[in-house]
Amino acid sequence: MPDQPYTDDDLRTEAACQHAELTTNPDFMGVSEGMDDDLVVSTEPTGGRTWSELLPDPDKYNAAQRQIHDLIAGAADISDWAVNLGADGLVPDEHQLGFNAGGRPIVRIHFAFAPGLPNGIRDGLVVGIGEAVAAEMGVDLQE
Repeated sequence: MPDQPYTDDDLRTEAACQHAELTTNPDFMGVSEGMDDDLVVSTEPTGGRTWSELLPDPDKYNAAQRQIHDLIAGAADISDWAVNLGADGLVPDEHQLGFNAGGRPIVRIHFAFAPGLPNGIRDGLVVGIGEAVAAEMGVDLQE
């Protein structure tokens, strides 16, 4: 008899369900609290400014808050993927491939690697996959 009456898959499934729930209906005020003291990435090269510093006008701040909230609420549910990556010890990487056809994005591939995998192997894998897929599908590789 197993030590637990549930499986690892049961844990991952429940974690993914709860992860998805957290992003399905984000708390609007929580978005404001979360962004208030965060640095706006585009301002970092010049010393950095927080959202509240960048947008002292409440109407402009609230407009940005609404847009951020809507982006979270409209994001793709990748909960299963995210939970399984973490459980497998893989880390999302900045590498991604996008493929266009007819001037529109049709595929985007994101990568996650084991923490110790050398950058040269990561780069080679991404480039190789990108070139192979673009050639096979007859589409443009997004730069």
